Amino acid sequence: MTDATVAAPAASKARGAFLVERVTWVQHWTDELFSFRTTRDPGFRFSSGQFVMVGLEVDGKPLVRAYSIASPAWHDELEFYSIKVQDGPLTSRLQHLKVGDEVLIGKKPTGTLVLDGLKPGKRLYMLGTGTGLAPWLSLARDPEVYDRFETVVVTHTVRHVADLNYRTLFETELPNDEILGEVVAPKLRYYPTVTREPFRTQGRITDLIASGQMSRDLGLPPLNPAEDRVMLCGGPSVLADLKVQLEGMGYVEGSISSPGDYVLERAFVET
Repeated sequence: MTDATVAAPAASKARGAFLVERVTWVQHWTDELFSFRTTRDPGFRFSSGQFVMVGLEVDGKPLVRAYSIASPAWHDELEFYSIKVQDGPLTSRLQHLKVGDEVLIGKKPTGTLVLDGLKPGKRLYMLGTGTGLAPWLSLARDPEVYDRFETVVVTHTVRHVADLNYRTLFETELPNDEILGEVVAPKLRYYPTVTREPFRTQGRITDLIASGQMSRDLGLPPLNPAEDRVMLCGGPSVLADLKVQLEGMGYVEGSISSPGDYVLERAFVET
């Protein structure tokens, strides 16, 4: 694990459809996962849970992909959580970022993982796999989420224990945060699961929901569209399975124009 940071950000520049920001922090969690933060243009606005195009200028042209913004809307920097794909067009390059490097940030954030896509409810479940945790990192640090829901559940399903990269944030830092802790601690529930090695909770989130184990472990009622709202982000196969599972329970997909019982992010990619 390596960590680097810088204190004095440079001013943002614009390049066509992109802002040019500078890297302020890089964290390599494992050989396959890393996070980084950049400066944030004062005029850049987004809602917690949205994604934006992020990338590098290669041979004079932008090479970008969609990244959920992992920092909350109120933060003065932009944070992203990424995999490393050695032959991936972008991540093979992005994984070598260093503090001070330039990164392209699209000017128009968008996405479906926003509170306005959901009807009111008692509990909010954010079900994520791998780097699909990123939007939950944003939403779980947004006070508005706790204003709207009595209970906020963040699930993170990964292959290996070492991939639970933000475990300390959810288990310790957020509940004890000087500013957010008072609203977060009574409501936030973190539910990590591992599929390929021993851990206190093992298995795919779909199986843990179907068997009722997730509800039992959390001490909460089984998922119910009358009371529970759900957000989904992760690999395409698990999203497809979760969508079928939820709709089998009577859940209706929502959008900003027509709020529903659950929303999912189709822009998530793993390369």
